[in-house]
Amino acid sequence: MRECISIHLGQAGIQTGNQCWELYCLEHGIEKDGTMLHAKEADDSFCTFFSETSGGKHVPRAVFVDLEPTVCDEVRAGPYKALYHPEQIINGKEGALCSFFISLFVVFIDLFVGYTANGRLKPRFC
Repeated sequence: MRECISIHLGQAGIQTGNQCWELYCLEHGIEKDGTMLHAKEADDSFCTFFSETSGGKHVPRAVFVDLEPTVCDEVRAGPYKALYHPEQIINGKEGALCSFFISLFVVFIDLFVGYTANGRLKPRFC
């Protein structure tokens, strides 16, 4: 079986990713809280995109990253907020201020290195 980890970056990536996961849930019969609508017998195709917890909840194999908390807060407070684990949504405290250099080489690298150094951004579900 193949497994896919999705990484959604920035405002457009997070908004598109959130809509994508809503569609995946509808296609595979997964509720907004991660529970299955109907137990599927021989169809485990959803396991490519979701990992199942010991409690029977299905969590997306995804990471959302943005430099400012505004868009991440929309996902945290949206209708699918119970679908995601809090460590899957990573945000900084300041925006990029419309500067690619600041966003990539200063803020994002510091944010990414901080999460990888303490092991929070490991692909645990694979």
